[in-house]
Amino acid sequence: MPSDKIKIFFLAGLSAILLTASFPDVELWWLAWIALVPLMSALKNLSVRQAFLVGFFSGVVHYLTLMYWLVHTLTTYGNLPFYLSFPVFFLLAAYLALYHAVFGAAFSWISTKPSGFMALLPGAWVSLEYIRSFFLSGFPWEFLGYSQYQNLILIQIADITGVYGLSFLIVAVNTALFMLRNQGQEKHSSSGNQLRFAISCTTILLVIHVLAYGQWRMDYIDSKAAASDSSKIAVVQGNIDQTIKWNPEFQIATIEKYLSLSMSAKTLGPELIVWPETSAPFYFMSNVIATRMVIKGVMETGTDVLIGSPSITRVDENRTDYFNSAFLIGADGNVKGKYDKAHLVPFGEYVPFQKWLPFIGKLVEGVGDFVPGKKGLTLAWDKHRIGIQICYEMIFPGLSREMVLNNAALLINMTNDAWYGRTSAPYQHFSMAVFRAVENRRSVVRSANTGISGFIDPNGRIMASTPLFEDAVLAGGLPILAVESFYTRYGDVFSMACLGITVIAFFLLAVRKKRACRYID
Repeated sequence: MPSDKIKIFFLAGLSAILLTASFPDVELWWLAWIALVPLMSALKNLSVRQAFLVGFFSGVVHYLTLMYWLVHTLTTYGNLPFYLSFPVFFLLAAYLALYHAVFGAAFSWISTKPSGFMALLPGAWVSLEYIRSFFLSGFPWEFLGYSQYQNLILIQIADITGVYGLSFLIVAVNTALFMLRNQGQEKHSSSGNQLRFAISCTTILLVIHVLAYGQWRMDYIDSKAAASDSSKIAVVQGNIDQTIKWNPEFQIATIEKYLSLSMSAKTLGPELIVWPETSAPFYFMSNVIATRMVIKGVMETGTDVLIGSPSITRVDENRTDYFNSAFLIGADGNVKGKYDKAHLVPFGEYVPFQKWLPFIGKLVEGVGDFVPGKKGLTLAWDKHRIGIQICYEMIFPGLSREMVLNNAALLINMTNDAWYGRTSAPYQHFSMAVFRAVENRRSVVRSANTGISGFIDPNGRIMASTPLFEDAVLAGGLPILAVESFYTRYGDVFSMACLGITVIAFFLLAVRKKRACRYID
């Protein structure tokens, strides 16, 4: 019936909108706990193929509304006309929607089984998120669990499960609500109702245990932080217009601005001043005049300064490697260390499949294709080591974890979110950094060209943050912890376990169905 189809797609679209509204900068985080119920209601009684298509539709709507800012980036800085930028954006949304489509198909298949198999749904969702984190270089932007970044007590479980634990819990609650809602609408056997009741009670107990763990863990980490060493860090937000950032005529003015802001930060008494990604818009150590200007300015501050700049390494006569780098410059003017960005942005810092796509260029101006640096590299600073992540490296949990395993006592995110304008993207980007702090129990420093800059403590509290598109200097004392969390030590064992259990369970169900069909024949 046409009216039934309209209802199905309305419910699927409603779920998509509720999901998007749970993320920044709408930030109605509580909507995530009910957002999937309309989709599940829409998928009920559909075939696997139909559920796949409905799930795909819901995913497309979600990602089109969540990541609308990509069109702004492509048209404003990618020099693509709208009629080309929107199809490119739609292709990315469609790719991400495939994960929702697979979940929809899985739901449809499971819903035909006894009620107890509904318990597989949270693990299936987590499995798909985990695959998305690494497949085709990975794009783990705003997993479901990230919507809870302000819900401090709940997110403490991330030091065991990573962000995936929150995704699991949210899907479990949505599943329980769906089952309770449908219990009174359909006729079930008493055993089926008992299973539904048991799943709902288990979900409630799981939430209670996560809350209890969160409160205990926060108190423990706070006590450790109070007894730990601390370092005073300053971030400077230069607010440089992206349209002039790489214009040589504004190069000196940009350097002067960052040095001026650093001098004002000096009065706050920091031990380290952090500039954003590519805040020095030239090849540091290669451009002699600009390099001397920066080093002289750093010496005048009398403070160690971490700057962002592209860099060059000449491999041989025929090859030059370009890096997106961070340089640690000591108060004495000596370069103490260099970090090269390890996880590059496709089409932003290099063009994948360039041999087959010669007509596609990059968004980053003024530099050639970047080469990835070494993952997990940390720099010695003061009595500690620091882990630096440039731009969207912060959204990859494994990169932060590798740095902490390599003795990083502090995590620093240097980024340039000017690409996104006044959209929700800078808020979404910042929200994910909260989980890196909790997962590894490390303080996080974030310095962004146009914002949001700020500090996050090891419990995930946002200690301070700056507004967008304003010149800003921010300083704060951050605890330096040496705690090693379960997640730091063992990584994504939870999500891998979900993937393993899901694959085995679905395989056994398929085999069982095949045998049943043979028996009937």
